[in-house]
Amino acid sequence: MVQALWLQNFISVYSDLGVGNLTSLQQVYHREIEFSDPLHRVDGLDELMNYFDSLYTHIEECTFHIDSVFSCDNQAAIYWTMMFCHPKLNGGKQIVVEGHSHLVERDNKVVMHRDYLDVGSMLYEHIPLLGKAVKAVKKRAIR
Repeated sequence: MVQALWLQNFISVYSDLGVGNLTSLQQVYHREIEFSDPLHRVDGLDELMNYFDSLYTHIEECTFHIDSVFSCDNQAAIYWTMMFCHPKLNGGKQIVVEGHSHLVERDNKVVMHRDYLDVGSMLYEHIPLLGKAVKAVKKRAIR
């Protein structure tokens, strides 16, 4: 199945996204983008660019691997694996997080982007003291 151009562009930008090329996001997001993840919600391209800029300020490395893509008309679901290093998390060692994104297209750009991921495995589990508590709660929840 051939992917729509907007989706091809989105995947290409995220496959190469890094600290040094955040401006490439402007190529794939609509000026009226509504972006949300478990921690934040931002509206508009300027807010989104500020959000990503603040996220990537202290990250030493961040890469995405696109695992699966499902699309229909102007919507898509992308399943991904993110690998990143932050000096204050996990002793600066790589953290791997799996998640997925729901995307909606308008005018050949992404106008709605919602991320779904486990914030505990991305953040909370890697903070000293808090990490032990989060891991203990998760462990008890699966019993």
